[in-house]
Amino acid sequence: MFDRLLTVMGLTLAGAAAIFPWYVFFNEDKFSLNVVEGDRTRELPDWAPRNVRVSPLAMVNKNKPEKRPELPFDPLTTATVSNLGKEDDKGAAVSEDQPFPAASGFRLLHVANGRALIEDSSGMYVVRVGSVLPDESRLAALEERDGKWVIVTSKGEVYQNN
Repeated sequence: MFDRLLTVMGLTLAGAAAIFPWYVFFNEDKFSLNVVEGDRTRELPDWAPRNVRVSPLAMVNKNKPEKRPELPFDPLTTATVSNLGKEDDKGAAVSEDQPFPAASGFRLLHVANGRALIEDSSGMYVVRVGSVLPDESRLAALEERDGKWVIVTSKGEVYQNN
């Protein structure tokens, strides 16, 4: 008898769970949120401002305005200034390629999907054929030689994956 009661209660609960979303869908006015139309404008309301009391425990700036603490200097270079619209001495447009921080040697770390991960003293870069490398040459080819990946630069130099 108890098993039948549990079965009937389970089926009733399952039926209610299946029907309730449809009831909500067809009776949206009973379940929706009422949004005041005044909240959708950028104008300030017409009522008077409220009085606000500030806690005596609120933090107060005790520094004098002329003696503000200096912000620490961040020596990390994070971007270059765009040369868009500038011309060189011959009247040709200046290239928009961002230069690497310094010309230095680099090493090949990994090759996958036609791209190579290289590293030099200033960071790691993902490059592909035609990309400018830290030594100011271009990546000419990605090749697999004797089971190891190598990159060949436009200067003819070969860098092997260690």
